[in-house]
Amino acid sequence: MHARMTLAKIVARNLRAVRLAEGLPQQVLASRASVSVSYVSMIERGERSPPLETLEAMAKALKVSPLYLLQEKDETGSRPRKRGRRG
Repeated sequence: MHARMTLAKIVARNLRAVRLAEGLPQQVLASRASVSVSYVSMIERGERSPPLETLEAMAKALKVSPLYLLQEKDETGSRPRKRGRRG
């Protein structure tokens, strides 16, 4: 059983994964979201947690839902199944 990641780490992982999948450099994301490149870098390393307004701006720049950036995903990038359900 693994420990759950903190929300900051989940956002960091998802933000970086989406940005890389879109082929966007940090500079482009920063410009589109009106934040600094160093701030994007700190968020992606899990060193900072963005306020909701910034999270929304980054999600819009990446063309994803803010909720997508907040959801824990497995190593393949899909959301894990709920535990305890069979069927």
